[in-house]
Amino acid sequence: MFDPAAYHRLTTRFARIATVSEAGAMLGWDAAAVMPPGGAPARGDQLAVLAGVAHSLLTAPEVGDDLAAAGVPDDPWVAANLRLMRHEHARATALPAHLVEAEARVNSACEKVWRAARADNDFARVAPSLEEVLTLVRQRAQALGEQLGMSPYDALMDLNQPGMLTAELEPLFDRYEAFLAEALPRAEAKQKRSPPPIRLAGQFPAETQEKLCRRIAERAGLDFTHARLDRSLHPFCGGTPSDVRITMRYDESDPVQALMAVLHETGHALYERGLPEVWSRQPVGQASGMAAHESQSLIMEMQACRSDAFMGWLSNELVASFKDIGSAGPAWAPANLARLWRRVERGFIRVDADEMTYPAHVIMRFRLERAMVAGDLAVRDLPGAWADEMKRLLGIVPPNDTRGCLQDIHWYEGMFGYFPAYTLGAMAAAQLMAAARGTVPHMDRCLARGDLAPLGAWLRAHVHAHGSRLDFNELLVEATGWKLDPSAFEQHLTARYLA
Repeated sequence: MFDPAAYHRLTTRFARIATVSEAGAMLGWDAAAVMPPGGAPARGDQLAVLAGVAHSLLTAPEVGDDLAAAGVPDDPWVAANLRLMRHEHARATALPAHLVEAEARVNSACEKVWRAARADNDFARVAPSLEEVLTLVRQRAQALGEQLGMSPYDALMDLNQPGMLTAELEPLFDRYEAFLAEALPRAEAKQKRSPPPIRLAGQFPAETQEKLCRRIAERAGLDFTHARLDRSLHPFCGGTPSDVRITMRYDESDPVQALMAVLHETGHALYERGLPEVWSRQPVGQASGMAAHESQSLIMEMQACRSDAFMGWLSNELVASFKDIGSAGPAWAPANLARLWRRVERGFIRVDADEMTYPAHVIMRFRLERAMVAGDLAVRDLPGAWADEMKRLLGIVPPNDTRGCLQDIHWYEGMFGYFPAYTLGAMAAAQLMAAARGTVPHMDRCLARGDLAPLGAWLRAHVHAHGSRLDFNELLVEATGWKLDPSAFEQHLTARYLA
């Protein structure tokens, strides 16, 4: 029996909770993009209070009463919304309000220390703060695991990508590690037989790069009446579905990083913009987890925009944008851009890694963070463990901690259980692109003229429009016919780098 009145009270409350979270998202963007350094302590307090308000709204006794009274509706969207409400409520009631506020405050403080420590290659400076973060993360993981009947680490993964747990993840990662051990030397050998890529030489003004990035984002379908492009130390996409905030960093000696990063973040932005507006600020109207989100950024950046077809169009855009600094010659040719931007190389920095070695960076972080959460790896031993794992997976050792365990922001702001989403997303992106190519006519012809609209329309219909009504594997089955399978990703890499 379904109780519409109880359900209405719940949707009203969850809309308020979502609005509070939106305010926190905007304050987070402000902290990364424009806030002066002196605002950090107050910003930590603001975020902590907002987190506490959202938590208290979600855990109020009447919410449990209404969830029990709401019953079972016939409408599948309403049923999915209620299922997600109950799951969020179960997670929230597992956590005391003081822990939620303490995490928000400690995470904000640690992230600020990390910025200085990273710049100065000084892990010892941030280690005590990371210890505080990890202590609270373990408390959260333990409480959530007990409530949800999961291991502590699986409970953290559930926060980021519901439905994907360690038991399913480990075989996927083990399989990819075996694939990489065989494929990487072959890809490197094939590269040696080709002409080396020619780097784009010169100074590329940040302002010109920014204009080009904005133009390409618009070309991909991003509507800047509902989006902004700003600058920060770490590129990201944040904000809300109706007010998307992308931040970027620019290297004036190399325009490649910003171009590909903006395409990546635009994929995230398009997902947010494509979510079902009628379910705005309801759990079912949100994205279907972070692996699903990463699939949208990676299908745009890696699958579509690093394709041979798109490279031809992008070459012309680059030449036109940088003609004042002499954008002519073989370096600007599509074939060279492909060699330059699809080069396989064992490197230290995750965000700069090619798509073949990138999963190794994720697998390493997955194993290290799981050990930290379990108490098997102490914070003080993280740099050494990082070096050991990188040597085992890629055969290289970082020269310092800035290029090692200080490079990512995630752990320093309490994000444990997130990293697997990157590689799950890459695998899903290949699977989705294979399905899109099977149904979208003349895909490469569209990409060759810089037309991403047909791909975008397919994604809106088969991914974005479902919100979180379907979980990750259900979404893939609906869009492609089968649950997550790394075969499409391996076939994509084989065709691009080994054929």
